[in-house]
Amino acid sequence: MSQPAYLSKLLAAARNAARNAYAPYSQFQVGAAILTSGNEIITGCNVENASFGLTICAERSAVVSAVALGQKEWQAIAIVSPTGVTPCGACRQVLAEFAPQLEVWFAHLDPEQSVTGPISLEALLPGAMKFKT
Repeated sequence: MSQPAYLSKLLAAARNAARNAYAPYSQFQVGAAILTSGNEIITGCNVENASFGLTICAERSAVVSAVALGQKEWQAIAIVSPTGVTPCGACRQVLAEFAPQLEVWFAHLDPEQSVTGPISLEALLPGAMKFKT
């Protein structure tokens, strides 16, 4: 399957966001970039805290930024990290609140490494909590 035209820009934006991550405890910098339905790219990065439970993941950081900008309809998200991890369960649920059909891509910080995706958010989080009808 060929990669969509937007993917290289989305991954570049996520990598740039990861450079701004605040990760003094884990040294695990993560960046996320959301592609809105209007083809705008909104980014986020992880922000750690000495009280680990208060740490915010890159994906939720991007979601908060998108919502603050009035952007609540999304096509895709790219997540980059040192190992190419998928979103955690909390991030999956937050993403599902807005875009259950979201296309998810994940990759290494190193652009020479492979990219994985697309994987649907529904495949990553089957049976997501829903209160909307």
